[in-house]
Amino acid sequence: MTGTNPGQTLLILGASGDLTARLLLPGLGRLLDSGGADGLALLGAGTDDWDDERWRARVRESFGTPGERAAQVADAARYLRADVTHGADLKRLLDACQGEVIVFFALPPSVTAKACAALREIGVPARTRLACEKPFGVDAASATALNDLLTQIVPEAQIHRVDHFLGKSTVLNILGLRFANRIFEPLLNNVHVASVDIVFDEDLGLESRAGYYDSAGALMDMVQSHLLQILALLTMDAPPSLHAHEFRDRKAQVLRATSVWNDDPVGFSRRARYTAGRIGDRQLPAYADEPGVDAARHTETLAEMVVAVDTWRWAGVPFRLRSGKAVGNLRKEAVITFREPPRTPLGLTGPERPDRLRIGFTPDRLDLDVNINGPGDPFVLDPVTLGSEFGPGDLPPYGEVLRGVIDDDPTLSVRGDTAETCWRIVEPVLAAWRADDVPLQDYPAGSSGPKDTLLP
Repeated sequence: MTGTNPGQTLLILGASGDLTARLLLPGLGRLLDSGGADGLALLGAGTDDWDDERWRARVRESFGTPGERAAQVADAARYLRADVTHGADLKRLLDACQGEVIVFFALPPSVTAKACAALREIGVPARTRLACEKPFGVDAASATALNDLLTQIVPEAQIHRVDHFLGKSTVLNILGLRFANRIFEPLLNNVHVASVDIVFDEDLGLESRAGYYDSAGALMDMVQSHLLQILALLTMDAPPSLHAHEFRDRKAQVLRATSVWNDDPVGFSRRARYTAGRIGDRQLPAYADEPGVDAARHTETLAEMVVAVDTWRWAGVPFRLRSGKAVGNLRKEAVITFREPPRTPLGLTGPERPDRLRIGFTPDRLDLDVNINGPGDPFVLDPVTLGSEFGPGDLPPYGEVLRGVIDDDPTLSVRGDTAETCWRIVEPVLAAWRADDVPLQDYPAGSSGPKDTLLP
C-alpha cells in the first residue's frame, strides 16, 4: 500500500475538530497498523487555515507511535480548506479524492444536515459511502428528515451511522456471552429475570464540551443512542448469522417493542444536574457555572428512565437506563438481576442477595454474584462473586467501527429505521421534561447522584 495509488479515499469533514483528533484518527491509526484499510488515502477538510504539513502533524500526533503503514498514510495525507456547506467547495473536495470515496461527517448535526443538502445538489461519485456521527437528528422528525436527505444522496446500504459503543469489545462480547453459552441464554427471560440495569456513570464533568453538551444533555448524549443500543443487544433474539441484515433486523425488532414503562414518562424518568463538589483531587464547579453553559436551558447531566420491552421473552421486566456525569462512584455496567428462588429449604439461611450477572464496560469484565455454602456452618450461605476479564480486542471502538465503514460492512452501523425508533422511545420523556412535569434535581459532584430508585 502507498499513498500514491489508493483504492479509496477517506474524506474527513471537520478534520481540525476535537472528535477527529481525540477519537477518529487514533482509531484509524490502530486499524492501519493491524493490517486493515489497505490502499487508503486520507484527505482532511475544514474551515481552519491549515496546510498539508499542519494536517500531517495532527495526523501523526493522533496516531501516536505509528507503524509503517500508518506512517505512510500520514505522510501522504492532504488538507484542503473548505466550507463544507457550499456545493462548490464540496465538489472541489470530491474531485481531489481518488478511488472510492468515504465521506466522514465529524461535524455537529446541524452542519452535517447542511453539508448533506449541498451534496444532494451536486451529486457524489458511484459507490460513495457516507459516515455520520451520532446524534442522528435532535428528535424523531429531524431524524426522519435526515434519513430522507441521506437516501437521496446514496442508497441506505451505503450509509453508516456511527455509534462507537457498538465497537466496544465488551459490548460485542455480549453476543458471545448470550448465544455461545447454554447456561445463560435459557435464563434470560421474564420467567427468571426480575430487572435489568444499564448504567454509565462517569466521574468526568463537562470537560470543555459546552458547545455540544449544553444543547444535548445526558438523555440525548447517552441514553437515546448508546444505552438503547446495549439494551437491543441484551434483549434481541439470536440471529441466524451475524450478516448485517439479519443482525440489524433483530435489533430493530426489540427496539420497536420498547417504550417508557407503563406509558408514564413523569413517573418513570428522572433528570438532574451536578452542583459544585470534589472528585478525588479535582474541585468541580456547578454545571450551571461551567464556561459556555446557559443555566436557563436546564440541561441535565444525569438522565434516567425505565422502559419495557414488550416481547414474549421480556414482557413485565423493567429495564432502567441511566447515565450521569461527575458521579463519584464510577459505574459502567449492565446488571441482570434474577428472581429469588421459589423456595429456600428450612434450615438453610444466608444473605438475602439475589443472583446477578454483571457485564462491566469499564473495566471490561464479567461477574456472576451467587450464594454458596460458607466455609463454616454448611447450612449458612455466603455471597461470592465468580469473575473473569473480557479480552480487550485488537482495535479501539473507533477502529472497529471504521473497519466496518472502510470494508463496506454495515453490521455495526445504526440503520435508519432504528435511529428513528430510538428517538420515538425517548420523545415522551423529552416532552415531559420540556413541560417541566419532571423537576430538575441537583446532586453534588462526587456524590452517587439521586438516591431513590425508579424501578417499579
